[in-house]
Amino acid sequence: MMLKKGACERALEKAISSGGDFAEVFYEDTRRSRLSQTDDKVDVATAGRIHGAGLRVYKGTNSVYVYTNDTSDKGLMELAERAKDAIGTECANGKTIHLTGSIVKNIHGIELLPMDVPGEERVKIIKEACKVVKAYNSEISQASAALWDWEQNVTIANTEGMFKSDRRVYSRMMVRAVASGNGENQTGAESPGAMKGFEFFKNDVDIAEISKVAAQRAITMLHADQCPAGVMPVVIDGGFGGVIFHEACGHSLEATSVAYGNSEFAGKLGQQIASPIVTAIDDGTIAGEWGSENIDDEGNPTTKLVLIENGILKNYMIDRLNGRKMNMPVTGNGRRENYAYAPTSRMRNTYIAAGSHDEGEIIASCADGLYAKVMGGGSVNPLTGEFNFAVGEGYLIKNGKIDRPVRGATLIGKGGQTLMKIDRVGKKMWMAQGMCGSSSGSVPTNVGQPMIRVTDMTVGGR
Repeated sequence: MMLKKGACERALEKAISSGGDFAEVFYEDTRRSRLSQTDDKVDVATAGRIHGAGLRVYKGTNSVYVYTNDTSDKGLMELAERAKDAIGTECANGKTIHLTGSIVKNIHGIELLPMDVPGEERVKIIKEACKVVKAYNSEISQASAALWDWEQNVTIANTEGMFKSDRRVYSRMMVRAVASGNGENQTGAESPGAMKGFEFFKNDVDIAEISKVAAQRAITMLHADQCPAGVMPVVIDGGFGGVIFHEACGHSLEATSVAYGNSEFAGKLGQQIASPIVTAIDDGTIAGEWGSENIDDEGNPTTKLVLIENGILKNYMIDRLNGRKMNMPVTGNGRRENYAYAPTSRMRNTYIAAGSHDEGEIIASCADGLYAKVMGGGSVNPLTGEFNFAVGEGYLIKNGKIDRPVRGATLIGKGGQTLMKIDRVGKKMWMAQGMCGSSSGSVPTNVGQPMIRVTDMTVGGR
């Protein structure tokens, strides 16, 4: 079912008829599937559909959001009636809405929709991954692999006359290895993804290679020593190492936090908040990348936004509602998981830009320290910037050389302080994929950076 322009106009008119000054409809029709295997058995094969519409109304900086899975003309009008009643009954507004359709430029070339691919061809991929993992080493006790994909079609209309549609196609794979020995288990995983079709698995992903990497990590950590605790220099590798910036600094630059003063970086535009060698970017315009879009979930064009330039705070990530509160323009960062969530400011592809230091020199610059090759999960307080992150694969550095693997390491610090302590930034930047959760649900985001060195960090261990 497509969203009818006339029905949408009538719903928007109804929604603001009791005094609202802005209204928006977000329509969604999404197909998704998941396929997974553990060892030699396919254990999950599911497909589903999400269909519905959300409607929000503003009166100044007050906002109401309602949603439904009935997108008929009658369903939209009932939705608008609920929003109208919730926003207020004063200052009747008889405004007539005229929607003008506009073409959204698609920067993401999709060659083959995943759901159009026969199941047998998709099963071959996860079977190959599990086979490679199990064959890697006799200490591998379990291998698992999964494919996820979804196609999201959206239409966004508002009382400013916007009427835009967009299609987003996502494909992702996960390979996981479990190594067992001496009564304990260690895991390793790789999970590449992109805003691409099934061609991603054929053209961009080396199934055997990522499977070996996952298995190698599990085996390495199984035989690693416990990490010693203390304050020391820390080298954090690229790719998913960027999760620390994403969590400890990126969330504190979203208007969701800044507009309410719940951020250590609130009110600091134009000030130095990082080392002069640090430039950080949030970019939604990179074709085919996991965190990219053509338009955001408020219908605004996606952008490349410099957050920090040579250590100076240049921009926040701003959605429409928080832009009103901050009296600042939107930046194309309004995102949501689906129609059941109101959008808010969210990251897209967020990374520390490449620098000028040789990676070998960065390691050699540490007499003794920790090399965090792969980061794991963690937690952060956006108000204070305090964070705690696990190291998924780590190594001690001795006399400027990588010495031996260690496990159980955690990195503890404060976002603003850590940014100021970065004194090396490598030449090669790359990104890794994740799902970011916040008040508007879970959305695809890339994190990234080159190899960096932090002069000193608290390392938790034994």
